[in-house]
Amino acid sequence: MSLDDDAVEARAQGWRTLAALHARIEDKLGRALERSHELSVSEYSVLDALARQDGFHLRMNQLSNAVVLSQSATTRLVNRLEDRGLLQRYLCPTDRRGIYTEVTPSGRELLEAARPTHDSALAEALAEAESLPELAPLVSALGALAF
Repeated sequence: MSLDDDAVEARAQGWRTLAALHARIEDKLGRALERSHELSVSEYSVLDALARQDGFHLRMNQLSNAVVLSQSATTRLVNRLEDRGLLQRYLCPTDRRGIYTEVTPSGRELLEAARPTHDSALAEALAEAESLPELAPLVSALGALAF
């Protein structure tokens, strides 16, 4: 194997390790949120992304980027949350082509109830991953990030 092949393999192994950590965390979060609040991880992420904005709203394309979903997947997800009364959409008052998505009071209540579940499940998933030698360096790197 050449040096270039070694570098490619190292990157691929790093990606597989990162994907494994992500899958473990998403599974733990998904089970906890679904069991306690009837929310998927994506639904929680949409509510959370919107709630962190001034005015609790974003344009649909901004929301897609914030939760890293395609436009069509975001639309389907927003439709489901809107049907549950957790979100509402409205036309941008200054640009009639733009559609904003906004968290409703019911959506904010559900998010506030779900946030401790999310945070607890995340902490638990990271603690479990930290006990595995192959995942511990990634968990440490996450802990070192300053936000």
